[in-house]
Amino acid sequence: MAATTRSCQHCGARARRAPWVSASGTSRFRGGTARPRVRAPAFQARLESPARPAAPQGTIIDALASRLRRLPPSCGPVRLIGVDGHAGSGKSTFAEELARRLGDAPVLHLDDIASHDELFAWDARLLAQVIKPLTRGETAFYSPYDWRSRDFGPKRALPPASLIVIEGVGAGRRALRPHLAQLLWMELSPEESWERGRARDGEEQRVFWEGWVRAERRHFTEDPSRPHADLLVRQLKEGYEVLVGPAGAVGPDQIITYGDDPPALW
Repeated sequence: MAATTRSCQHCGARARRAPWVSASGTSRFRGGTARPRVRAPAFQARLESPARPAAPQGTIIDALASRLRRLPPSCGPVRLIGVDGHAGSGKSTFAEELARRLGDAPVLHLDDIASHDELFAWDARLLAQVIKPLTRGETAFYSPYDWRSRDFGPKRALPPASLIVIEGVGAGRRALRPHLAQLLWMELSPEESWERGRARDGEEQRVFWEGWVRAERRHFTEDPSRPHADLLVRQLKEGYEVLVGPAGAVGPDQIITYGDDPPALW
């Protein structure tokens, strides 16, 4: 089934519609309500078309997880899955749920890597502390940053699991892309994302957000991630829809199927 195209209402880009997305632009198979900043929310799957049997719970996330498991390793023995998007776009919630569907895969939050002094200038440190050891099949060690104390904490181990999710603004940056098996972009406009982020963090973080927005705009101007995304993820009122990204490709044999086995994308 060939993919079709449609315009993204926020950025004007043409996003190719994946074959499991209906002509109206909504996913035929949806997950359930995602609660902001809640880890591993429940997903209630439902099937819109009355001509087919109901899909199992979590269909869209399970299908995506099945597809990611079949990717070849990209960072030594690791399949490194990047989840990028604007601050406040829902990356952490989605990444945690995806990791759970991947068998409780480790999640590396870039909030633990960035700092007040290095909002985006942390790529060399991440490559040295995390990426290079994983490439050698070794356990990586990094020190998570404490945003309240403004200091790095005790070292934390990150073993070379078969699948690792790395999420945060800049997960799809130029320095990391060669090590990613797949890049997912949370498709929400910067204005909507930042509004959600400000509401989440409250008035006490107002000054920080003013500086963050300027830094994020500058980062994505110099090193954009979305043009390199394999898949676009949109959070809906009830779950998510997944579209083929600017760097993705859908072939005629790439469909979603249901049966006795778990559902699979492509």
